[in-house]
Parts: sequence; C-alpha cells; structure tokens
Amino acid sequence: MAMIDLIASSLVIKSAVLFGVFAVIALVSFVGLNLAVRRRENRQALERLVVGSVDQGQTASLRNLGNENTWARMAERIEKAGLSLADSKDERLSARLREAGFTSPSAPRIFTLIRLILVFALPAMALAAIYLAGKRPEVLTIYIVGSLFGLLGLFLPNLVVSARADRRKQAIVNGFPDCLDLMLVCIEAGLGIEAAMDRVGRETVGAHPRVAELLSATCLQLRAGASREEAFRSLAESAGVDEIRSFATLLVQSDKLGTSIGNTLRVYAEEMREKRRMRAEEKAHRLPVLISIPLVVFMLPVMIGVLMLPAGVRILREVAPMLMGG
Repeated sequence: MAMIDLIASSLVIKSAVLFGVFAVIALVSFVGLNLAVRRRENRQALERLVVGSVDQGQTASLRNLGNENTWARMAERIEKAGLSLADSKDERLSARLREAGFTSPSAPRIFTLIRLILVFALPAMALAAIYLAGKRPEVLTIYIVGSLFGLLGLFLPNLVVSARADRRKQAIVNGFPDCLDLMLVCIEAGLGIEAAMDRVGRETVGAHPRVAELLSATCLQLRAGASREEAFRSLAESAGVDEIRSFATLLVQSDKLGTSIGNTLRVYAEEMREKRRMRAEEKAHRLPVLISIPLVVFMLPVMIGVLMLPAGVRILREVAPMLMGG
C-alpha cells in the first residue's frame, strides 16, 4: 500500500511506471505481430511450393470445394422440397458453364439457384435502401424498381458467365502457341504425346494455367483408360476454342493415319505463330482508329477554342461596340 501511495503521489514515478507499462505492451505487440507476419510468409511460401508442384486448376478446385459443396447441398435440399432447378436447355447451359470453367456436375443447378435468389434479393435490397433513405415510395415506384432489379438479377448471372468464358477463351488462345512450341520440343526430344502433354502441363502452370489445366485433364483421361480420340475430343469440347479443336482434329487424324506427330505439330505450330502475328498486326492497325476517337472528342474542341478565342475577344472589343453604335 505504501508503494502504491508513493507512486500515486509522485508525478515522476507515475509517469515512469506508465511509460514502462506502455513499453512492455508495445514490445509484446511488436513481437506478436512479427511472429504473425513471419508465419504468414512461411504459409505463403508453402502454398507457392504446393502450387508449383500440383496443377493450379486442381488446386483452385480443391480450395473452392467447400463452397461448391455448400451450394450443391442447398440446391439438393431445394429440389427435395419440391422445386425443380433443372433448366429446359440443360445441355446447352452445361456447355456454357464448362466454357466458363465451371466443370462441376451440379453447376447448372447452382446457376439456376443463384438466378432465383438474385431475382428476389436484388429488388428487396433496392427497396430496403429506399426505405432506409427515409423515403416512402409509391406503388408504381415499387413496381418499376422491383421489375428492373428483378430483370437485372435474371440476366446478371448470364453476363458474368459470358464474360468469364470470353476471358478464359482469350487466355487459352494467347497461351496455346507457347505451349504448342514446348510440346513440339518435347516430341522432338523423344517423348510420346502423353508424356509431352503432361510435361508441358506441369511446366506452364504459372505462365498459362488455363492451357495447363486442359492438358493435365487430358493426361488424366488417357491414364484412366480413355482412347486418344476420346481424350482429344474431350479436350476440344472443354476448351471451346477453334484453335484447340483444329489441334485435336489433327492429332486424331495423325493417330489414325499413322503419320508423324512431330511433323504435324511443327506445321501447326507455324500456323499458330502466323495467326498470332496476324492478330497482333490487326490490333496494331486498329490503334489509329481507336486513338482518333478520344482525339476528336477531347482535343479537337480544345484546339478550336484556342484558335477561335483571340478572334472572339477581338470581335467583342472592336466589332461589337461599332455595331452597338459606340
């Protein structure tokens, strides 16, 4: 008690004690934060090692497995309750979802469930925002807002799937020529087509993950006992890209006719490089047209204003007073 009274009565001792407590808390916090940062860096390094040794597409699917299972169980419960989530064009919807990268068998039902939720959730959120803003909407306003946001919830998943499919196709088209060159090198080094695809799929995980995912899936099908024709046809259907369809057709024909796969890949690799060069030239030729639009919209009015401003000032100073009888 005497020590406490002494500390309470002396300003210097009180300040020293408070500073010491603050220093201890700051030191403990610094050490704990440093340990947490170091642990996170070690975890990230381990994840990079795992991703480098395992196919990235399969790793991503394992990470999203919990979410997919949750949505799948929800869709299954709703269907057991009596509401069918099957689409009238289920095969076409499944093909679209595969092109976007959703290969789960329950993807069409989950897609329909998400559309159904958004049709009711978006209007409810919009009306809740209006009420929270302190406004009392009329019946016509509620009807219009509900209809617009209901249509948005109906078509928004389609737009998202289409955008993701386009990005995936573009990534496959951009990365396939490089993978094809690597595959040609492997074939010329003496590897078979299965070993070459497996090697290229493992080597291009970081640079071109979409193409690596397709090649790894094809290798797994071949190892599971599927014929080459079935595996290559499945590769073309999964990609949904004309270049890979032509590539699969060439491989099937080369396998049936017994021709050299190395020569086939060499010719097709040259065609792919030529197509990539033509696409680059096409984009380069489009640049002047695209640049002219902002030039006309933004720079032309400024140039006209700069050129016409001195003449306008002179007219206001000299001609306008003369016209007004000054």
